[in-house]
Amino acid sequence: MRFIPFALLFGLVHAQSLPEMDVKNWKSGGRAKTLEVFANEVYGKVPSGKVASEWALDRESLILEGKVSRREYVLTLGGQLKVRALTYIPVTGKKVPAVLGLNFGGNHTIESDEWITKSNDEERGKAVGRWPVKLITEAGFALITIHCDDVDPDKDDGFKNGVHALFSEERTASSWGTIAGWAWGLSRVLDHLSEVVEIDESKVAVIGHSRLGKTALWAGASDERFAMVISNNSGCGGAALSKRKHGETVGRINKTFPHWFAGNFKKYDDKEEALPVDQDELIACIAPRPVYVASASEDDWADPEGEFLALKGAASVYALWQESPFQAESWPKPGEAVGAKHMRYHLREGKHDITAWDWERYLKAAQFLQE
Repeated sequence: MRFIPFALLFGLVHAQSLPEMDVKNWKSGGRAKTLEVFANEVYGKVPSGKVASEWALDRESLILEGKVSRREYVLTLGGQLKVRALTYIPVTGKKVPAVLGLNFGGNHTIESDEWITKSNDEERGKAVGRWPVKLITEAGFALITIHCDDVDPDKDDGFKNGVHALFSEERTASSWGTIAGWAWGLSRVLDHLSEVVEIDESKVAVIGHSRLGKTALWAGASDERFAMVISNNSGCGGAALSKRKHGETVGRINKTFPHWFAGNFKKYDDKEEALPVDQDELIACIAPRPVYVASASEDDWADPEGEFLALKGAASVYALWQESPFQAESWPKPGEAVGAKHMRYHLREGKHDITAWDWERYLKAAQFLQE
């Protein structure tokens, strides 16, 4: 069993009070304590109590020459909130792994086909390049995507709508923000994937781009049922190290998007050095499950190098399970992918986006879910 001094990983208490860290005490205490700090100081705590949920198939069609079943499921939360899940499943006669992620504009932006329910005024098919359905399903994966606004509106509305309206607890400085609400919604979809007989609910990767990449990391860290976590250009509050203060900072993100995080996170506006945790520790909470972090060369606002360094920092915890889990010493050149089976990173040439080039690498890294 490999041991790592806990103090080298986390600065939550004084070094002399910490035991050496191994898998057992990391899983029984270290991880939980780290997540608790993130919940209290960064993303916010989910209210106590359960919300009733129902999952129902609304409509179905065959596409891509009958090779893919395209469906719309409706997840009803608390008897009132309707979340529509656009789902693509390869027709193989056996269970398949899946990729689950939120989208920005609405499910109808994934394709131009008028069959898909239109939920707003966004142009049909405008995000087709971000969701290459044929590529994903031909690789043997199901795809489930939902509009983030179905779960919680991406605006400062006083937390009066979306999933926040399902709970009656009085808000405090540690109450959950929209990113935690989105992550909670992803977990509620995962709750019901066992009802889709063609999908193996134990082999679901969660993915997200930009603010939804922040969401994917928090969802994957806090819910161990996700078999893999993929963060694309997630930046501040996602994969990038906050204490580097490079690109978008904590102060800037809280000013522009005051609803994303817990109120406590504002304590660290322009005071990132006072944060009790940083994003390498968030990634560490995903261990030993595979994690893939990716950046874009022209996306300095998201601090690509800081995203790489956070992943590299998390390797100390992944090393509790396997030797040399990352195997990447230096930040790669644009167009290069580095890492090992459980920890991977790439720097795509170009701007802030998610492309087929990114997806090709994610799907290749996720092939272990086919086993």
